[in-house]
Formats: sequence, C-alpha cells, structure tokens
Amino acid sequence: MSALLGSLRGIYILVPRNMVQAAGFYNTLLRSDDTALVIESLNSYRLKESIPDNVGEFTLPLGHPEVLREGSDVTIVTYGSMCRIVMEAAEQLATYAISCEVIDVQTLLPFDIHHTIVESLKKTSRIIFADEDVPGGASAYMMQKVLEEQGGYQYLDSKPATITAAANRPAYGSDGDYYSKPNAENVFDKVYSLMAEYDPARFKDLYT
Repeated sequence: MSALLGSLRGIYILVPRNMVQAAGFYNTLLRSDDTALVIESLNSYRLKESIPDNVGEFTLPLGHPEVLREGSDVTIVTYGSMCRIVMEAAEQLATYAISCEVIDVQTLLPFDIHHTIVESLKKTSRIIFADEDVPGGASAYMMQKVLEEQGGYQYLDSKPATITAAANRPAYGSDGDYYSKPNAENVFDKVYSLMAEYDPARFKDLYT
C-alpha cells in the first residue's frame, strides 16, 4: 500500500472492508468522472455477506470513515481485512473492561475529510493505527494525517502506536500469514500494553 500511496497521488485509493462496501464505492465511481483504484480485500471473497436489495444502486461517500464500534479507552484506526481482525480483538478486550472505538477509514485518498478520527481521539486520548502494510507504510501515512495535519497530537495522553506486518515479504500459506501479518492477538497485546502503561495498577501483566 505504501508504494501506491507514494506513486498514485491524484487519483482516489479506496479500501473497502468487504464486497458490499466495494459495491457501494463502485456505484459512486460509476456516477463520476474521477479516476480511482479500489483495493478489494482477498479475505472478503471467502466471507458470506447479506446482499442489499439495492446493491446496484446504493452509493458510499469518499473520505468518510465509518465508526464500526464505539468506545472510550482507545481509538483503533484501520481498513480492509484488518477491520475484521480488529473487531475480533475489541470483543476480547471488552472482557477485560477495555473499551475500543474501531474506525474503518474506508478511503486513503481522500482521507477523513471531516476529521472523524480526531473527534474520536478527543474522547479516548489514545490511538493505534493498524494495517497489513510494512512498517512505515500506510499506518505511518494515517498517523501523519491525523496527528500532524489534523492536529490530533494535542489530544494524546499516551504515545501513539502502530500495528503492521513484519518487515519482510510474507511467507506462503496460512502459517505464513499468521507469522507475517497482524492478527487479533497482536492487536490485543498492543492495546492491553497501552492501557497497562496508563494504569498499571488496574491492568496487570497477563503473562507472569
């Protein structure tokens, strides 16, 4: 993704989390003259989804993130296949009384034109950017947008964090994906460590 963001400025880059969302973006683009790249999630091809009755008609706006889960402790910003992984981790974290707000950016170009993520950060004061790109890629792009360009840094009470793939080409097969790409365990550990740093008396070390 970092290669696309660095070389395709001037066109839209859309990152739907499933095929229903992708259909909405395609419908939007077919009604415009703008050039765009839609990155379909490979994992979505294996998921069953409810097809809307107006699947060929409904549209989605560009540059509008969607809040998938409301929370008060940590904002997790992600997109594409990572939405499912982050939502799974958020469910697990809720059993430890950690409330995660999960935001799907939906489009990287344009990016959050109404500063929805900053509004979430005002509430949680902690933020994590998660994706399957290499370190310094799309997660760094999103962080720079939110914290520097949109001024989100002033609402931080903890150090911002990223969750990325390993800094190498992914190995083949499901085991390769597990060890090369982020999973729900990685998200859980990152969020829990952030909360433990904030309140170590409340969030004890789980592995001792």
